[in-house]
Amino acid sequence: MRLSEIPAVLREIGVSPVKTLGQNFLHDSNLARWIVDQAKLTPNDYVAEIGPGLGALTEIALAKGAHVLAIEKDKRLASFLRERFQGKPIEIVHDDALEFDTRVLYAQPQVKLLGNLPYYISSQLLIKYLEYPSPISLWLFMLQKELARRLGAAPATSDYGALTLQIQLHYHVEYLRTIPATVFLPKPDVDSAIVRIVPRSEHELLSCNQAVFQTLVRRGFSQRRKQLRKLLREEAPNWETIVAKLGINPYARAEELSLIQWVALVNHISPSVPARAGQDPEEQFQVVDDQDRPAGVASRGEVHGNNLLHRAVHVFIFNSEEEIFLQFRSKLKDRHPLTWDSSAAGHVNATEGYDQTATRELREELGVEAALKRVAKLTASERTDFEFICLYVGSYSGALRPNPVEIEAGRFFPLGIVDQWTKARPTNFAPGFLACWNVYREGNR
Repeated sequence: MRLSEIPAVLREIGVSPVKTLGQNFLHDSNLARWIVDQAKLTPNDYVAEIGPGLGALTEIALAKGAHVLAIEKDKRLASFLRERFQGKPIEIVHDDALEFDTRVLYAQPQVKLLGNLPYYISSQLLIKYLEYPSPISLWLFMLQKELARRLGAAPATSDYGALTLQIQLHYHVEYLRTIPATVFLPKPDVDSAIVRIVPRSEHELLSCNQAVFQTLVRRGFSQRRKQLRKLLREEAPNWETIVAKLGINPYARAEELSLIQWVALVNHISPSVPARAGQDPEEQFQVVDDQDRPAGVASRGEVHGNNLLHRAVHVFIFNSEEEIFLQFRSKLKDRHPLTWDSSAAGHVNATEGYDQTATRELREELGVEAALKRVAKLTASERTDFEFICLYVGSYSGALRPNPVEIEAGRFFPLGIVDQWTKARPTNFAPGFLACWNVYREGNR
């Protein structure tokens, strides 16, 4: 839309732009085309767009053949977009992007996000839409230039801070281009910038306790001019020993440590190593025959290496909203790391039965006790990793306490979204969960 057209359109729909709400409309069509090109869209992409405004980027995304979900807070602009793009593969959602339920994006095979983020809530939106793990494969954000520089900052610079590390722990950030204020109506007070964000590869960094990482980083940057040895005295009383092992200057300040050094520091303060026999290749499993009758005992390594028939349990935990908690398996797992799985799951060892194992796994993985009901038994096959599986369900309304060694992340999901997600992205899931989910849903529709 040309600059000369925008004022008339805004008058027609009764919108007086409010700069404090981020209502600055892009009028440079060549720049809009360049911005969308950076997302490398294809007809297979599902594009979520935050703050489409008058549709400058939306129009180009649709022309690329992508399906668009546009989230617009202003009701008048949402109505305008519905009329403008009538008949196109687009869904206009009148909603606050901070309130939008991002879980619906898991139901799409391939999601990319475009966002011209309002300056006054940019940080909150970044944290929400960059939650790890994410169904989004690429983010293209237009941000206030100062914030964009912070996201991609390097150590020992004034822009490098807690937000930098919080984002870079899981994502690569590329500062693409400065956008002058003159390409917007009304003209904002500062320049903007375009950043492109993509996930890091799975094993690019060592695993670490993410909660501890966030806590230490926030504390480390709470007083930038103060040395870490003073700020982290409580968490690292043996500071001199730790920094000597890591090769860190004992008098370093927070901004002097690279991301890799921060991860190493977290792992020295809160080691992220297997803390239970569940990862021990010598742990003894009950081996069974094709009728699930005991046929001996073998180590975890032997069982998995030779595809011996053995036993396992899966537990589905539901909240008061009848949503299911799914866990994202730790990268430390020997089988199916970094996939989504049942609320809790594990093998039956040589000294336990199914019921006892289910109770133990729930306690060890989620830190809670709950009444469990056995609802199904699955026969061992390739799709269950050669496990006979007993499936249990239970309800819990309090706070879960996921074991960070076992679980990278976790979240409650509506059942309908899980149904769509398992069809759209089956490789996101551990095969045992898929088998259990299909059986459970067949009996509970």
